[in-house]
Amino acid sequence: MTATATLPSEAIQQDAAAVNAPSHAPAPAEIAVGVIIGRTSEFFDFFVYAIASVLVFPSLVFPYVDALTGTIYSFAIFALAFTARPLGTLIFMWIDREQGRVVKLTTALFLLGGSTMALAFLPGHAEIGAASAVLLALFRIGQGLALAGAWDGLPSLLSLHAPKGRRGWYAMVPQLGAPLGLLVASGLFAFFISTLSAADFLAWGWRYPFFVAFAINVVALFARLRIVATPEFQKLFESRDLQPTRIRDTLRAHGKTVALGAFAPLASYALFHLVTVFPLSWIVLFTREAPVRFLVIEMIAAVVGVFAILASGVIADRLGRRALLAVSAALIAAYSGFAPQLLDSGEVGQTAYTVLGFILLGLAFGQSSGVMASSFSAQYRYTGSALTSDLGWLIGAGFAPLVALLLASQFGLIAAGAYLLSGALCTLLALAMNAEFARRHVD
Repeated sequence: MTATATLPSEAIQQDAAAVNAPSHAPAPAEIAVGVIIGRTSEFFDFFVYAIASVLVFPSLVFPYVDALTGTIYSFAIFALAFTARPLGTLIFMWIDREQGRVVKLTTALFLLGGSTMALAFLPGHAEIGAASAVLLALFRIGQGLALAGAWDGLPSLLSLHAPKGRRGWYAMVPQLGAPLGLLVASGLFAFFISTLSAADFLAWGWRYPFFVAFAINVVALFARLRIVATPEFQKLFESRDLQPTRIRDTLRAHGKTVALGAFAPLASYALFHLVTVFPLSWIVLFTREAPVRFLVIEMIAAVVGVFAILASGVIADRLGRRALLAVSAALIAAYSGFAPQLLDSGEVGQTAYTVLGFILLGLAFGQSSGVMASSFSAQYRYTGSALTSDLGWLIGAGFAPLVALLLASQFGLIAAGAYLLSGALCTLLALAMNAEFARRHVD
């Protein structure tokens, strides 16, 4: 690579360091703030799209089929982001190695924000026919590629800076972005649904949350650059602690860890969609409940989820992260046997299903990031963590709303519970398969 070729990226990184970097090494609390803001923006984008997949896209993009079929089509496109993530990791790891972390992160977040905001201008089937579905799929793939590129290594940096005996506490910090993102996204949709007529909401009201997503991504970008551009972060990069490695080298060195790391959090990843996206689709399609009421239930459950994630950090530091993952997976397995049927039990049952689900989700999901980050040697931590995250989300969550809705619509809600049970069993099996994996995760 020539000097002239690297000059633009070097200038960008120098400017970012001058503008964003603090005058001292980032403390764990500062890193935590950057991590929470970054993850909240990502999950906000995620949930804005997920909610629209149920409330908007079946009518806007697939009006020529019945509501159930339209939602199934919508969920199939929803899954494209997860299938695109491994490719996104391959592309953006190359950008990271060749142009630097700042260029990679800036490109990824603008792609994420741009893809999300572009959805706000999506024409419906009535305007452009089948091209509407094609555009929806392209924008969704753009989101998936960008989410892979948005992997910034901050959770790993946070883990490296965690005080002794507090690794479980700091491991749960990135996961707080999920309930916070859901809280904001659900609140926006609930506001527009409750204040607009159905016609106005479908015509233009649903588009506003996608505009908000771009603004949130800009804030998240500067919050991350403030940490990524610091000399402390660059030192860790140069010392290979947070340096991207080639994917084939990572798989050669840690292939087994990648596989086990992808399957270990499947219980929480499967539950993730079965308490957020899937139940909303069931309420809309198979009950007479107003969607805005269930969005409010999800907002309440998201607050509970925040406290459950916080509790996971305390419990993990006392009992060990692997033990907490195993116990929570067993509890999720038990939950799968009875809880889905509560969705047909009115508001009380739906509230119980969602709140209880978020408690279990918080305990399990709160430590899934910690497992991924600490399973690799320092040299391969950055790329290995990204790969396990991509594969875990793809296997455990990417097709969860689609599969759960197909099973439940054909065989009843008990079948959705069986799908969740399979994720819990995968977690227990992955934790039991490798003694080394277990030993390296007991604090």
